[in-house]
Amino acid sequence: MADARHRPGNYGIDAPNVVRNLLLLGIGCLVLGVVSFYVFPEKWLWLGVAIGMVLFIAFLILLIESLYMIWSSKVGKYRMREKLLDFIQLRGDELLLDAGCGRGLVLIAAARRLTTGKAYGIDIWSKRDQSGNEPEVTRENARVEGVAERVEVLNGDMRAIPFPDGYFDAVVSSLAVHNISNLEERRRVLGEMMRVLKPGGRLAILDFQHVRQYADALRELEALDVHIYGPYWSMFPPVRIVAGRKK
Repeated sequence: MADARHRPGNYGIDAPNVVRNLLLLGIGCLVLGVVSFYVFPEKWLWLGVAIGMVLFIAFLILLIESLYMIWSSKVGKYRMREKLLDFIQLRGDELLLDAGCGRGLVLIAAARRLTTGKAYGIDIWSKRDQSGNEPEVTRENARVEGVAERVEVLNGDMRAIPFPDGYFDAVVSSLAVHNISNLEERRRVLGEMMRVLKPGGRLAILDFQHVRQYADALRELEALDVHIYGPYWSMFPPVRIVAGRKK
């Protein structure tokens, strides 16, 4: 296991646009709620109060959701990355792929569990999905956490993973596959993950959408021991994990 004394990297806020929009919408509801107390004439004051209370409740809900998402990005996702990695049962000498690695949250945690192995991360580096999503940031996080020699970061699309058949002992992915909107392309991603796995290699995917589709696709690809775990509420929205292995 990794040395608990490592310096933490910087892994950003997940879905920053969603967090921003929730906060802005909440502030808008609060402003409109306050205004509603003053715009109605006295005989309709009860209506203004009712509208104001509804808008204030909406503000509280939106505020809680946005704060939950921030907590998820700063605390919850660290707990879930360890649970995800537990499913692939690393010995320490494996070659591992993190598909859609982002700033390296799972990739670097995996590298910390390795001794003679190596962790590879691929991504197309969308800042819409994660703030500050750049390969240089991922490499810097690996350096800061002391695992740079066990991490390699590449440009790569999950739909065409740039590695040969049977290259990896383990493949993981966290909050990445759902960003591909087309069902057939998501199935293609699962096919690529299975292709680059060695026989007996393990696969684990964490996501909040389409997890049952992932499990069905893996079974169609003749993966063994495919199971869905969760939901887990350490992240918002709640996430599930699908895990299996290549026969």
